Amino acid sequence: MSEARLPRGGPDSPGDEVFVLDAHNVSPTVTFLQELPSYQSMLRRRTSAGTQDYRSLARSTSEESRSLIERIGCREPAKPLREYALSIAEKRQLRDIQEANIKYLSGWDQWKQTSRKSWRKFVEDTKELLSYLELWRHDIRSIEGKFGTGIQSYFSFLRFLVLLNFVIFLLMFSFVTIPSTVSKHGVFNGSYIKPSLKSTEPECTVYIVSGTKGLIYFYTYVIDLLSGTGFLEMTSLFYGYYMVDTVYFGTVRYSVPLAYLLTTLAYLSLSLLWIVKRSVEGFKQSLVRNEDQFQSYCNKIFAGWDFCITDVNAAQLKHSSLHYELKTDLEEERLRQRAAERTTQEKIRIYCLRIFLNLIVLTVLSACFYSIYRATVYSQENISYDKKIKLEDYLWVQYLPSVVITATNFIAPLIFSVLIKLEDYSPAFEIRLTLMRCVFVRLANIGVLLFSLWTRITSCADQKCETCGYNYKLYPCWESQVGQEMYKLMIFDFIIIFAVTVFIDFPRKLVVTHCSLKACRWCGLQEFDIPDNVLEIVYGQTICWIGTFYCPLLPAIATIKYFIIFYVKKISLMHTCKPSARPFRASSSNFFFLVVLLIGLILAFIPLGLSMTHIRSSKACGPFVYFTYSWEVIAHTINRFPDVLKKVLNSMASEAFAVPFFMVLCLIMFYFIALAGAHKRVVNQLREQLVMESRDKLFLIRKLTEAQRLS
Repeated sequence: MSEARLPRGGPDSPGDEVFVLDAHNVSPTVTFLQELPSYQSMLRRRTSAGTQDYRSLARSTSEESRSLIERIGCREPAKPLREYALSIAEKRQLRDIQEANIKYLSGWDQWKQTSRKSWRKFVEDTKELLSYLELWRHDIRSIEGKFGTGIQSYFSFLRFLVLLNFVIFLLMFSFVTIPSTVSKHGVFNGSYIKPSLKSTEPECTVYIVSGTKGLIYFYTYVIDLLSGTGFLEMTSLFYGYYMVDTVYFGTVRYSVPLAYLLTTLAYLSLSLLWIVKRSVEGFKQSLVRNEDQFQSYCNKIFAGWDFCITDVNAAQLKHSSLHYELKTDLEEERLRQRAAERTTQEKIRIYCLRIFLNLIVLTVLSACFYSIYRATVYSQENISYDKKIKLEDYLWVQYLPSVVITATNFIAPLIFSVLIKLEDYSPAFEIRLTLMRCVFVRLANIGVLLFSLWTRITSCADQKCETCGYNYKLYPCWESQVGQEMYKLMIFDFIIIFAVTVFIDFPRKLVVTHCSLKACRWCGLQEFDIPDNVLEIVYGQTICWIGTFYCPLLPAIATIKYFIIFYVKKISLMHTCKPSARPFRASSSNFFFLVVLLIGLILAFIPLGLSMTHIRSSKACGPFVYFTYSWEVIAHTINRFPDVLKKVLNSMASEAFAVPFFMVLCLIMFYFIALAGAHKRVVNQLREQLVMESRDKLFLIRKLTEAQRLS
């Protein structure tokens, strides 16, 4: 065993004392090496740091490799040798050590080692086989090969949303829809929710679905399909359908209201954890790429090419993208230099101009929000369920908020792109600020719509309305009507994306291709702008998160929607659009996409939390008829627990538990902050070491050239 191990180098090995001072602070014997930049830097650091030991820093890499080889040389490694940070020679030596040690093992140990290798190979083969079953694997790789990793990251992000919505649909369908449906069809015994007339006003319990009686015209079904009213209103698509209180699976008692609320919390928590897990990987890459300007130039010149590109047009586009990046870097450097040379008078002028332009931005936002509010109020006041009304008039009133929201999402970014040019920011900051403004507009529009609806829902004009806690005359089942608004937003968003591709991008492609007029040539093809496309699907995903509580099967619609959008965008990219000249790196793109998605998820938490805790549940429909607020089902369930468990839960919810728990969380947070600071210092040292190595090489090459000349 011991013969097979590597001998450790002593502290005075000749390979180490070239660059490191010995224990008595004696300079190296080779005077020539004292002139190395790394050696001079080490001397300066030692002088400034006092007693810091640089011997350990210089020998850390080699010592770590030796200890690693000695540690795993006599046993089976936890992972394959190719995954260890060792050189090829060290890996070969480690393999020889392991082969030499096999004959000293017992039969049982040899069998365990062989079994571990077989199991590891089986897991790797299974993972490789599952990778072939990955959704759109060939299509995404084809897009990556033709257009690079930036555009590929958008389609990978779209695939992630398809999978996320499919998982959310499975949760809602399995734990809410199936138990309610099987109970209503008599497959299992169950108890239905019957509003109590003693505890509330009789008017609060009246809920009549309009447009389902009498003679029904054919186009009525089209209206119902587009607006979620009529025959769709009392299906499992909406909140009002779930009037089952308890389902009995044999001796098991299944509470549908509790399952409804817990499943909602589960899909929100799952989305949060999944997004955070994916965003951490992108955050690591963004930290690694946070280089200084000199390293940025070197990376673009020597390592900027995307070797996944095989298409000629995409290669030309990549050339122009690199040219654009270098131009942008030089422009930013020029702007930084100009900003540093500004006088006090010029700084006051530019700050006043930015304040004035930001006031214009706030005015535009206020106009957008007010128009959405007025459109929502007008739509709610003038909705008529008279089927004799014209189809176009009915759809116009139903979809007026969606039309106004779509118009503001289109007009506001155009105004922002004009104003940002006057604010005299750097090109990179212009892009980030414009994107954040556009994100805020799209997501805040949804919040304004919900605020407008809830203002109407909670406005009461008489005593009976105050007893119900909501406007029962206009909204007998307000949750279903909020779900209808989310349903219409989802459908209209899909119609707009599909219509823009078919009726704008495709004719524009034909005109540019076959028309010889200069005006047509100047117009050019529509650019496939990655940030705008990402904002579109994040906007739709935020609608899905908010609407799933009121429309439990909305994730299924979102899954189908994004599935179709993938092919629509792919065809648009391949045939009707051209990639954007503005480059987007895959790592920064993925991180940006997930950050915007995380903002949308946080926005979804706010209205859902308020509706669960501050707006009274409908007394005429839904699983929470017996509760004042839907959140009360948690307290009602806890009260059924045994006294011991109830005391434990109550103590965990008390201040005596919350304060120490908060202090422990703060200590853990401070620990990780300190750990992150230590890692950052190590990264900076490694970067400086890389710089010193490059300077050493230049120094040695220069000395070698001088020696050749003298000889």
